[in-house]
Amino acid sequence: MSFTRDDTIAAVATAVAPGEGSVAIVRLSGPQAEAIGRRLFVAPGAQAWDSHRVLYGHVVDPDTGERIDEALLLLMRAPRSFTREDVVELHCHGGLVAVRRVLEQVLAAGARRAGPGEFSQRAFLNGRLDLTRAEAVSQLINARSRRGAQLAMAGLDGGLQQRLNPLRSRLLDQLAELEARVDFEEDLPPLNGAAVTGELVAVLQQLELLVAEARQGALLRDGLRVAIIGRPNVGKSSLLNRLSRRERAIVTDLPGTTRDLLESELVLEGVPLTLLDTAGIRDTADPIEQLGIERSRAALAAADAVLLLFDLGSGWTAADQDLLDQVPEGAPLLIAGNKADAAGVPAGLQDPAAPGSAGPDGSQPVVCCSALSGAGTEVLVQELLRRCGATVSQGLQLALNDRQRDLAAAAAASLGRALEAADQQLPWDFWTIDLRAAVRALGEITGEEVSEAVLDRVFSRFCIGK
Repeated sequence: MSFTRDDTIAAVATAVAPGEGSVAIVRLSGPQAEAIGRRLFVAPGAQAWDSHRVLYGHVVDPDTGERIDEALLLLMRAPRSFTREDVVELHCHGGLVAVRRVLEQVLAAGARRAGPGEFSQRAFLNGRLDLTRAEAVSQLINARSRRGAQLAMAGLDGGLQQRLNPLRSRLLDQLAELEARVDFEEDLPPLNGAAVTGELVAVLQQLELLVAEARQGALLRDGLRVAIIGRPNVGKSSLLNRLSRRERAIVTDLPGTTRDLLESELVLEGVPLTLLDTAGIRDTADPIEQLGIERSRAALAAADAVLLLFDLGSGWTAADQDLLDQVPEGAPLLIAGNKADAAGVPAGLQDPAAPGSAGPDGSQPVVCCSALSGAGTEVLVQELLRRCGATVSQGLQLALNDRQRDLAAAAAASLGRALEAADQQLPWDFWTIDLRAAVRALGEITGEEVSEAVLDRVFSRFCIGK
């Protein structure tokens, strides 16, 4: 597909914050990009305006001649650019004022402010990227872990397209054979139905594997929100500080110290986690503490997983059991006993059936640990990830995002229905209905069959300037 817009778009292509970042980039793409650059940029001497050459000079106000910023200009003429259009980048000083003034001049000179993801959308529409590569750009920018970035880079290198295109091609071959028999069966040799179903089964297995791997990929991209709950003063804040390797929460011997919900983002075993240190849930007359407890209950309801911490020195109490009863049904749960060093309990995973078990009788294994010394916390992390199904295979090389996973699952379901038609020995045209739907779903993943509404939805999630 080839498509070129008539207008020129512009945006700040780097993160901008007060006093942060030494360089900011204003990017232009479109037929007037070079003309706008020549109008606003003054390059001293005899510097040549050649493609893929960096020029030194100043961005100026063409009406007053005022120098706005000392900058570099990079010109990339079509088709040798990210969008396959003429692209100009103005590399300015970072911060807020200078880069905004440069962008204002660019817009006043005739460019239009770019929408979210519009540069990547033009790259897709002009055939520079397929849709899986375009989405990988956004995933790479938003990656929260090294493994997540590696998966995004594999998609950017075309790994998903290389894996999906052969599957779609195999389905198209079988669809062509079936449709030929529908129209010209008397003029063609008999079709081997077993060979067709064998191909459909093989493709179905590959799609089911991709859908299963997408769950692990989602964990690496999006991570998990884990609520740490427990009675006051059982060591929730101490455990948060131990796992995050910094003092994020105030730790004292006074119950009720944590009055608000604290969040700490970290990466454990390659999986991004947001740990929520909740206020101790208990009955209290303190109105400020009551607000914290209500927030804790809301966090508990919204969390992807729950870590219930209790004091090994006190043992499992009725208050601990009451908290356990409040955990949403079906939520991944890990019960951990803290202060193992003070209670004289060995750190690690404990069998609930063992004599003198510290946790609730016979419910599930309990991890005994010490937030103070760190003993048992490594086992705690591994067990928590295991309970969440987040033990990510190191062999995972590619992973579909949510949109792609849903389409792959739809294609697999369509193939399942086609195979049911085969089992029932229905006519060939019954097979083709669902086989055509599977082909269409795979084409929508890569962008070969996609509507404008879908494209707008995909690229609207990108950041401005990319």
